[in-house]
Amino acid sequence: MAIGMAQVARNDPLIMAKLHMAVSRIFTTLLTKYQRDEPVMPFISKDLAILMKSLLKRFIKAEILNDITALQMVKLDTTAKEARAHLKDVDIGLGAEVVLKELQSSPNSRVGELSVLAFRKDCMDCLTNIVKKMQDKNPLKYTILRQMACLDPTNMFSDRDLCYERMKGVVQRFLHDHQLSGGISAGDMIVQQFGHFLSLEAKDESSSRLDVFLLGLLHQSYPELWTSSRKLLLLSHGQATVERGFSVNKEIEADNMKEDTVVAQRMICDYVSVCGGVLKVPLTKELLAAAASARSQYRLHLDQEKRKHASNAQREKRKVAEDHLEQLKKKKMILIEVANSLEKDADKLAEQAEGQSGTLMAQLITKSNILKKRCKEKITVLKEVEKALEDKSAELRHMP
Repeated sequence: MAIGMAQVARNDPLIMAKLHMAVSRIFTTLLTKYQRDEPVMPFISKDLAILMKSLLKRFIKAEILNDITALQMVKLDTTAKEARAHLKDVDIGLGAEVVLKELQSSPNSRVGELSVLAFRKDCMDCLTNIVKKMQDKNPLKYTILRQMACLDPTNMFSDRDLCYERMKGVVQRFLHDHQLSGGISAGDMIVQQFGHFLSLEAKDESSSRLDVFLLGLLHQSYPELWTSSRKLLLLSHGQATVERGFSVNKEIEADNMKEDTVVAQRMICDYVSVCGGVLKVPLTKELLAAAASARSQYRLHLDQEKRKHASNAQREKRKVAEDHLEQLKKKKMILIEVANSLEKDADKLAEQAEGQSGTLMAQLITKSNILKKRCKEKITVLKEVEKALEDKSAELRHMP
């Protein structure tokens, strides 16, 4: 199949234009930015809006995109003919334009005006499908994501009124979802503190991590605002961290490795990563003391495991004895009931025999004697069970 596709591509005169048209580079910057562990959710709405608008500009009329909001871009019907630009105005990229001009100016070229229009039509359909997929899965449709942009320092500095309204929306969402323990009064305090923060301390701090920036300004002076902001910063912006963790687990895994060992090695790997590498790990007194006492800690761990195994074995032994004791008690009760029933039936047959004579009396007496014999056998077994029950009870009393 791969050879066939390569042959088709080789025979396609527009293959170079199609390769230059590839839009994967547009997503590279966004994907790279959000493959990080630090909190970046307040920035994602602006970046996604910029990305979508850059794609829409390539095949949607300019007048439709003037002053369009993020939510309107998500809901825009890109298949409508009145919204689409003319085929000659579709932006296929500078590289593709240069290749098309070279192909058209070539004397032996098979690429004519009709082929170029068909290529531009295919490019428009491709862009439409990409935007449609983004619209279907785009988080910009969620109000809380757009409102979280109020924590972007650039927005705080450039449009304080809009940020204030967005924070009010976030607080209302918190109240609706019962995420504020203090209720409405706590929500009013958060909005009030945010307004005070915007008027006095908000500034463009793009060179600093967002959580570091907000912690330094909010933690002491605006504790309620910091608590609610921290909940927003904890929202995950992707699964890169989880997938990276799977890769780390695969590297540290070995045969016969128990859960505690995996957890310990992951903690070491995470700490080294936080420090920026093995050579940057600070050699503190606690770390040196832990390394020096590692052997003794290992021996202590082995002793604890040995005692734990002994305790588990003793517990299991006691459980087996208790189960056996319970079975003996049930057997005793059954034997008592059977013996009493046999004795009653034998006495009843003996009474009936007293009022009879001849063969019938002999038969009744014979049945009565048989039942009495079986009753004595059950009583003998009952005494054995009672003896075993006493021995097992004594054994349990002497168990630790």
